[in-house]
Amino acid sequence: MTTLRDITRRATIVTTALIVGLTASYAPSQAAEGEARTTITDHPGAPGTMLRQLEDLTGRPVGDLDKVLAVDTGGRTLTSDQLAALAAGKEVDGVKVVGTIPGSREVLGTTMADLADGTYDGTGDGGTATSLLFASSTSGGREWCLTMCVASGKSVWECLLSRRTGELILTLDLAGGTTVGGTKAAFEKANGVAVDGPSSVQTLIGDGEPSADEIRTLLDGRDITSLRRVATVDRPDPEWALADVAEKSGVVYAKTKGHLFTLNLPILGKILVFCVSQDNGKTWKCSARQWGGF
Repeated sequence: MTTLRDITRRATIVTTALIVGLTASYAPSQAAEGEARTTITDHPGAPGTMLRQLEDLTGRPVGDLDKVLAVDTGGRTLTSDQLAALAAGKEVDGVKVVGTIPGSREVLGTTMADLADGTYDGTGDGGTATSLLFASSTSGGREWCLTMCVASGKSVWECLLSRRTGELILTLDLAGGTTVGGTKAAFEKANGVAVDGPSSVQTLIGDGEPSADEIRTLLDGRDITSLRRVATVDRPDPEWALADVAEKSGVVYAKTKGHLFTLNLPILGKILVFCVSQDNGKTWKCSARQWGGF
């Protein structure tokens, strides 16, 4: 998983808005169970209205607007990693950046249609973008948000906000008898947000416990030197105990065993959970980047 260290030392907030059927009305809404949602249609000042509404819903600032990217996604929904890459100025396969607009108070006061062609000129002519990416930041810290706005009807967007602290790692100590499903449930409870999966589990082995920096690297989806990947099982049985996952994956013995579970969170995309044991599976230390805060 790509970390926001590659983007900025300030918190980065990325907002996406699907450009379709623009009209001139606005209506906020608050979803149940703590989710921050807003429903909005286009009007003069729509970008600023959307960001202010999200601030009102969460009670926390979204920061200053740094830039707006008009993006042609080819009809695809972008993952959080892809959004972060675009905000950092990197290329994403199959995605075309139509234009980049510096952030300003004037940009917040225009319409989505005006920004859809990648320029702020008051016309909105020739727009080829399917999405707008609003990148803003707050001073200090690494807090960031993702807001995916999708069309609901001809002229309405429903926007779902996720706020996370990109650098915060949540670690839980679990017994070896804890099942795969129980591990997932423990992290769901700690974060307050349900996820899908796991879609796969990789088993890693080595001679020693990985460092905190190495665990962060694994959670970013990259390899480390102290553990090597030796087996992968798709859609592991939720009833498997953590202590039995290695054997069921065909791995008999190792001094240090680790399991990297892939979960899926709508909008944010892939979430990795890493569990490691050094006592033959009796106890496990499981870590994941915090994904709560909807």
